[in-house]
Amino acid sequence: MQLAPVFPILYRILQPTFPSCLWSGSVREPIVALTFDDGPHPQYTPELLEVLDKYKIPASFFWLGVCVERSPEVAKAVYQRGHWVGLHGYNHQMFTSFTPPNLKQNLEKTQLAIAQACQLDFDYVQTHVRDVRPPNGVFTPQILNSLQQWNYRPVMWSVVPEDWVLPGVAIVVQRVLSQVQNGALIVLHDGMFGGAEVAETTALIVKNLLQRGFRFVTVEQLWQLNSVV
Repeated sequence: MQLAPVFPILYRILQPTFPSCLWSGSVREPIVALTFDDGPHPQYTPELLEVLDKYKIPASFFWLGVCVERSPEVAKAVYQRGHWVGLHGYNHQMFTSFTPPNLKQNLEKTQLAIAQACQLDFDYVQTHVRDVRPPNGVFTPQILNSLQQWNYRPVMWSVVPEDWVLPGVAIVVQRVLSQVQNGALIVLHDGMFGGAEVAETTALIVKNLLQRGFRFVTVEQLWQLNSVV
């Protein structure tokens, strides 16, 4: 069963129900945030970086701790380019399967992997790498309360083209372009599932949106802009 047609409906339902999450940015400006889950990947992420470098645009990456440990040099390359980094859990295990202490430990383990790969102080990472996207977008009100209690910021999405099932570049691009509006927060994947086509897909999306007059921002910039609206 394809879920792509369901995500726009879910967004319209969930966004006003859970306003503490970042779902999108202000509709007053032609801005869009590109985000990438499940990386870093030793092949797909460097290919994606070449596209982002070519167009000189920022992106946001939600990393799995185990993938950071496997590809530390790729993680470091992403960070050194100034892209925004967030957490996607250590190994893509659903947050609903954890007790609160275990979930906190899972996130801290991912932060530690990032600190070691990017050669950063662990305390700095704990303070600055605090955006969290739950695997599969699954959360409960209790999970949100815990994340906020631990000073994490939950980040969701407004455009999900279901690229991880590899429906084809043309279909993914069409889904994104048909749903994008001011403030869109787009989810793509540079990991094992979906990553094989992410560079080509991203290049087509970026080229089209730049022609439409959109400006690319990071998740951090969306938070900042939303706070002053």
